Amino acid sequence: MVAKIKTFLGDEGGATAIEYALIATLIAMAIIASAIVLGDGIRGLFNNGTTEVLTTQTGKI
Repeated sequence: MVAKIKTFLGDEGGATAIEYALIATLIAMAIIASAIVLGDGIRGLFNNGTTEVLTTQTGKI
């Protein structure tokens, strides 16, 4: 019984899983922050491109 308790207390499998979960959380937060910061710039880029295409195509009609 004492050996099983020592084995249980010495097991670091759960700690490793928690560390991986924390790393995954930090990566997800970095991706979300990047999307928020770059989102307006990318949206503006696509909006400008769409406006130019529509203006060009409307002029041809």
